[in-house]
Amino acid sequence: MTAKTPYPRRRSRWISIPLKLLIGFVILSLLMVTLYRFVPPPVTMTMLLDPNGITKDWVSLDEIDPDMARAAIAAEDGKFCAHHGFDVDAIAKAAIHNASGGRVRGGSTISQQTAKNVFLWQGGGFVRKGFEAWFTMLIEAIWGKRRIMEVYLNVAETGIGTYGVQAGAIRYFRHGADRLSRAEAARFAAVLPLPKRRAAIAPSGFTRRYGNTIAARIGVVQRDGLDACLK
Repeated sequence: MTAKTPYPRRRSRWISIPLKLLIGFVILSLLMVTLYRFVPPPVTMTMLLDPNGITKDWVSLDEIDPDMARAAIAAEDGKFCAHHGFDVDAIAKAAIHNASGGRVRGGSTISQQTAKNVFLWQGGGFVRKGFEAWFTMLIEAIWGKRRIMEVYLNVAETGIGTYGVQAGAIRYFRHGADRLSRAEAARFAAVLPLPKRRAAIAPSGFTRRYGNTIAARIGVVQRDGLDACLK
């Protein structure tokens, strides 16, 4: 009888270790998200892995021209103020479009992109997507929309080795993000999906056309109150 007692203990150990790891991850992620609700994230995985170095300059949302947030909403996430982290319709449309071939289209919201940029790594995969969904729910619950937009505009890559709209504005336009014109904000929004391939200054081709489209949409965002959650 005594020889059989180690087996239940061994099974219990195999159960308890993953459970402890899961609980530890949940607690750590909650602490990190809560901390970043008040403190700027010092660095991200994307920044650390960037061979071009890191140029960044954190500013509050109040120090960024409102048209920059409107441009991001117009380009990336028209339902930003209405959803709770996920735009189901956009995800479904992106999946249908990608299944038909051609240029891959993403359905991620600004909240999802912020969660990925701050806490995770670039690239796809179901594992990273799972973590992204978890952190998206956390920042929506703990940060709120204003903080999500503030962090997004400060950690997003805006050029080669350049992060945040303040550093990008100084690099490209020689002035701070508080003085961005509508056209400049639209150019930034056009660059955000592919900052290493597109330039905000003197854009041409698709980037120029896309920037002009976003500039026109900024007025729609303002008129229809699609940025109301940021006020």
